[in-house]
Amino acid sequence: MSVTVAKTAGFCFGVGRAVELAEHAASEGPAATLGPIIHNAEVVAELEAKGVRVISSPEELRAGETAIICSHGATKEVHDELRRMGVKVVDATCPYVRRIHEYAAEADAEGRTLVIIGDRDHTEVRGIASRARTVRVFSNVDDLSNWLKNGEENGDKPVAFVAQTTVNVNFYKKCLEIAKKLCTNAQKFDTICKATISRQQEAADLADRCDCMVVVGDRRSANTRRLYELCMERCENTYWVERAEQLEVCGNCTNVGITAGASTARWIIEEVRDKMDEIKNVTEGEIKAEEVETVNAASDESFEALLEQSLKTLTSGEKITGVVTSINGNEVQVDLGTKHAGYIPLSELSDDPNVKPEEMFKVGEEIEVYVVRVNDGEGTAMLSKKRLDSMRGWEEVEAAVESNETMEGIVTEENKGGIVVSVKGVRVFVPASQTGVPRGGELSELLKKKVRLKITEVNRARKRVVGSIRKVEAEERRAASEQIWNSIEVGGEYDGVVKSLTSYGAFVDIGGVDGMVHVSEISWKRIHNPAEVLSVGDQVHVHVLSLDREKHKISLGIRRAEDNPWAKFIASNKIGDVITTKVVKLMTFGAFAEILPGVDGLIHISQIADHRIEKPEDVLSEGQEVEVKITNIDEANQKVWLSIRALKEPVETPVAAEETADEPEYETDTVVASSEEGKLEVSEEIAHEVEGEQE
Repeated sequence: MSVTVAKTAGFCFGVGRAVELAEHAASEGPAATLGPIIHNAEVVAELEAKGVRVISSPEELRAGETAIICSHGATKEVHDELRRMGVKVVDATCPYVRRIHEYAAEADAEGRTLVIIGDRDHTEVRGIASRARTVRVFSNVDDLSNWLKNGEENGDKPVAFVAQTTVNVNFYKKCLEIAKKLCTNAQKFDTICKATISRQQEAADLADRCDCMVVVGDRRSANTRRLYELCMERCENTYWVERAEQLEVCGNCTNVGITAGASTARWIIEEVRDKMDEIKNVTEGEIKAEEVETVNAASDESFEALLEQSLKTLTSGEKITGVVTSINGNEVQVDLGTKHAGYIPLSELSDDPNVKPEEMFKVGEEIEVYVVRVNDGEGTAMLSKKRLDSMRGWEEVEAAVESNETMEGIVTEENKGGIVVSVKGVRVFVPASQTGVPRGGELSELLKKKVRLKITEVNRARKRVVGSIRKVEAEERRAASEQIWNSIEVGGEYDGVVKSLTSYGAFVDIGGVDGMVHVSEISWKRIHNPAEVLSVGDQVHVHVLSLDREKHKISLGIRRAEDNPWAKFIASNKIGDVITTKVVKLMTFGAFAEILPGVDGLIHISQIADHRIEKPEDVLSEGQEVEVKITNIDEANQKVWLSIRALKEPVETPVAAEETADEPEYETDTVVASSEEGKLEVSEEIAHEVEGEQE
């Protein structure tokens, strides 16, 4: 007797993933599945022993329990109810089933009738049907044909065809052929699981070759039923067993084929293997296992060894090439060409927290991945893209030291001495002094940001790599500096950043070169310190006043000629005008009044009142608004004389020209106001009175 075991026997990707998610949920606390996690009583019993019970509706959930959606999915109403309840949910829906949910929702949005080919009572079909308002479900060709023919408008309706993932491939093809003939506006989606197609094809090939077939799987499993029906069509001597003890002796059969449903665990297949050993002892025949492609039964290898070969096992740590079959927000599914269903969790895609799976891969794309963990019992393999990138990254990082190449990475953590940057999957330490962050600054501000750096040291044996962000900034600054010095001219305008402040001005970075803005060139207002109007880090627009290429010095200005308050004053005022001003400073010899921001005029003590006063504060106070007459304007020196007294009695000559005989101590040209320099020019007689009061 020769025995052939199908390569695709056992857990598919979706089933293995669902069981793994349920076990993980159980490890974190009590959990419950809405219906059996998969159609396999033995697996369900194992999960119950681990604390995962089975419920039929969300209302049965207990306080603190995690709700687990089974691999077949759930209705939209169930999802909505769980969301309303606010419970923790683990969605173990097979990604292939979830994709059909999306097709159904799209069809409904387009106003199409959703036509589902499958078992209307199956959990998967009920979940799909809940995603659309107008739905028809057909489980045989005649019903579909009659619906399209008998309803005159049905053939012209916009419809969308989908299939239950485990439906018979040939049956679905016949349905689509009918749709092609009778429907004028139909969308057709290929939604049968790829693993299902392979499993059915292998089962058919085996049944054609063997005189006895054994189908292993739960009686409630739809895909196992399809396998049994398909095998029965080709081999009348077909057995459907859930456990090994149900297996009968296959008479005098020469060739025996074994296949198993997608929800059949490997340990159940191993039980069947042990039972086959017993059959071997009874019949004293030679039992061998072979892969489907192996026709020659003459082999000395044991059944166990060949079974292991048919269930090809991956090794953790190896590199393997696969094809992307599906992409969603949590993982990327990869066909590895083996029995194992490969998947890359989001955490294993990249160190970049902003990366999106759909931006990295495309369905159908061939990629190389690193095998992180293999679960033979569930037929799954966790894969990693970032770990493979890390292996290759070491080579690139080492080469970058010699080439002085600038590399990019994501800041993943902060520690006492600096930060850690992931570059091509390699951890690169950047000392605090090389981060470019000023002393005392917050390194945490760099977390999760993309940075550019130079690799300065690599010790692969110690797994130590050191880098510098500051070196890149220095190089870029030198390059920018050269570019600016090659093009800078007097009058040129730049956007800059205030780098530092002093008592006499501000240093501004204009893109690789620092220029000096003197305090007098910051504002038309009178200021004593740049800090009154500027702060480090401010964005400012400057223009070049002068430059010294040999000494690499640049003088910049912020205030602009068109904003000159003196020009505005001259344009709108003349001698003899009466204006309202505000007293801003009281001195022993008079008062300064602000005409407009940046232009002050002097009201000499002799011009404050129509009678002699001892001091200005006898009449005026700072902040007081007073009406004055402009008695003189010195445009050359930008000085203005004002008078309150002139409004009360006629003044034949300007105050600045000549004072009255009884007030010889105040010559009209001894005290003036300068709006440009903000300084007072005083005669020697009164210099001591204003010293230290004005700059």
